Amino acid sequence: MRLFATLKIALRALRRNKLRTLLTMLGMIIGVGSVITSVSITNGARSQVEDQVASLGQNVITVFAGSFTAGGARGGWASAQSLSPEDAQVIKSQVDGVVAVSPEVRDRNQVLGNGLNWNTQVNGESPDYPQIRSWPVAEGAMFTDQDVRSMAKVAVIGKTVADELFPNEDPLGQTLRIRDIPFKIVGVLAEKGFNLFGQDQDDVVIIPYTSHMRRVSRRTYVNSILVQAVSAEAIPKVQEDITALLLDRRRNHEQDFTVRNQVELAEMATSTSRIMSVLLGAIASVSLVVGGIGIMNIMLVSVTERTREIGIRMAVGARGNDILIQFLVEAVTLSAIGGLAGIALGMGASQIVAKATEWPTLTPVSWIGIASLSAALVGVVSGFYPAWKASKLDPIEALRYE
Repeated sequence: MRLFATLKIALRALRRNKLRTLLTMLGMIIGVGSVITSVSITNGARSQVEDQVASLGQNVITVFAGSFTAGGARGGWASAQSLSPEDAQVIKSQVDGVVAVSPEVRDRNQVLGNGLNWNTQVNGESPDYPQIRSWPVAEGAMFTDQDVRSMAKVAVIGKTVADELFPNEDPLGQTLRIRDIPFKIVGVLAEKGFNLFGQDQDDVVIIPYTSHMRRVSRRTYVNSILVQAVSAEAIPKVQEDITALLLDRRRNHEQDFTVRNQVELAEMATSTSRIMSVLLGAIASVSLVVGGIGIMNIMLVSVTERTREIGIRMAVGARGNDILIQFLVEAVTLSAIGGLAGIALGMGASQIVAKATEWPTLTPVSWIGIASLSAALVGVVSGFYPAWKASKLDPIEALRYE
């Protein structure tokens, strides 16, 4: 009851000078709003990265050609021609816990079909590819192991390629030409959309990797090997066994490849957003500190202006603690109202950013609670000194103050 009365007094004091109260809260509104906006943007980015990594398939391990250090020379992923189809075959046949493997060969080519042409990504894969990538064939069927062995001229195309080369027509059974080599279309993949880097995943032609190596690119190596483990728990052991097996196949046991699983790829992809989150949070925290200093200044002014009022209250029986709590409640109320307004501002700003940039934003409920508590804490810290100063005033001197 006493606290409620103190709160009413605090609100009355804040209403007494509305413009000054609003200007004081502005720092807190901007600070909390900045925190909520930055957290929403970075969480949206992280969520999208996780979705994109999940869309790569379930329990996927990727073996990249090249390593950060190989033969004394430094080189990143895809910097070497060190993986072969035989590596993929031994992984599938000798590593326990592996359920599917697809050697990958990739390049871009101009493809022709139906009197039209289109520049697209042409991937050489195995029939396990749709299973590994969790990417079903919507029409027709995936090519078979027999097609791989016979280097068949068959292709499965993405939705974008189907729309660009065969608008208003059924592409199944039709022919497209890659480097003037005819490939029969046997399937169309389900629509997948854009990936994290803005690449249209449906803009792709999938052919047997043997056909790609012998007929299209004429290369003897593969760019990478996709491996699907039997379960998420089995991934570390499978990854370890793949590394040991490939090292055993190398001359001098030189590691000229890099093995990564989905979790590692997700961590790498989200590291940038995590750094941005910390950076934006630090900038927003500066705004909160500035807002707190503003509240302290205004509370000190308020104590000076109301010195005589404090003296009268002490003369009729108010104790030092009563005065301290009164001014402390005023500071916390000022900060809390600013914090709530900042949360509303931050959520509104994140929605505007999402619509303007078509970039998803996500505001966790926990961060709304953290922002509210931070605002209240800033109020307590910034209001304590003015409140303590008010509580220590001499009643006689306060009554004489003009």
